[in-house]
Amino acid sequence: MSLSDPIANMLTLIRNAARAKKDKADVPHSAMLTAIAGILKQEGYIDNYRVIKDSKQGVLRLYLKYINKKSVIINLKRVSRPGLRVYAGVKEIPRVLRGKGTVILTTSHGLMTDVQAREAKIGGEVLCYIW
Repeated sequence: MSLSDPIANMLTLIRNAARAKKDKADVPHSAMLTAIAGILKQEGYIDNYRVIKDSKQGVLRLYLKYINKKSVIINLKRVSRPGLRVYAGVKEIPRVLRGKGTVILTTSHGLMTDVQAREAKIGGEVLCYIW
């Protein structure tokens, strides 16, 4: 099955699993989704992730993180989508919850957070907000 927006699908699966208090969320594997999972782990939103090979495309298993039985991820929002791309220069990169949340961007130097993009002084496509 082909998805028109695999990033939005991943965010929805994570959001639903967190609200249902599941330990893990399984999403279809791709290089972009693995890179997003790496940022989620680096920023402390998930415990771990791993790629499970199967006969098709593979599965990316995300192990969700909870503190006192409450999910670390409060919400996720897709910003740039296939029908309406959203780009931001280094000065226009948004801040989520006054800097407490995270913005994930895709730049000419790969995927990075808003903090990393500001340090590198580069803009890019705003993929999603996480808080």
